Amino acid sequence: MTTTHLVITLVTIAANAGMGVADVLRARFVLASSASVDVPAGWVPALGILKLAGAAGLAAGLAGFPAAGTAAAIGLVLFFVGAIGAHVRAHALSTLGAPGGYLVLAVASLVTGMAT
Repeated sequence: MTTTHLVITLVTIAANAGMGVADVLRARFVLASSASVDVPAGWVPALGILKLAGAAGLAAGLAGFPAAGTAAAIGLVLFFVGAIGAHVRAHALSTLGAPGGYLVLAVASLVTGMAT
């Protein structure tokens, strides 16, 4: 494991865990954002659990279970591709930065993990 992979993956874990908790707790800003892209409020906690599962899988990868880390990174990449699709479908192009940033982190975790 390289230092680059470790740092990128730790940032990815922190970002997804933080947003996952906000989703599960149905934070006001999360509900507003999801409503702006036509995601039902009832889906938000489940989406948060997926983010938390991704963060946990990445952590497992760092803890010596590389297949779990790779699977989690792939799952997060797919999740955020879907999130970008939701933003595009809703014509919410001005808000693509957040899911785009999370996608970049997930891809970076995947690529640096596979390179080690």
